[in-house]
Amino acid sequence: MLSRRDLVKSGALALTVAPPQGAFAEETKTELFKVITVKDEIVIGLSPDELKGLGGTDASAVAHALAQRGDMAVWQYNVHRGPNGELQQAPTAKIGLIANSSLRVEPYTTPYAVVPHQ
Repeated sequence: MLSRRDLVKSGALALTVAPPQGAFAEETKTELFKVITVKDEIVIGLSPDELKGLGGTDASAVAHALAQRGDMAVWQYNVHRGPNGELQQAPTAKIGLIANSSLRVEPYTTPYAVVPHQ
């Protein structure tokens, strides 16, 4: 028989490993990437459909597609306050990326909810 202490521990463990649910789960579908050049770095977001069109879901697929195409239109993401006052990673502008030999693309993680773009 499990003690109360064991039940509390297992309950806490279940809460920490449970996948996100509800609205937050929908928001996490947009993948974020940091694009780094000699001059600056920006965060971009790509939807699952956009990533599928690039031929992969990781940073190397994004970098390879940009090198092959020479340029890409993407959404730039920045941290803003949402309607409820909480910070979130949201699309701010549709921008054009131009391939450059000093370009690097990395996966980007954020502690904030990610707002999908249209």
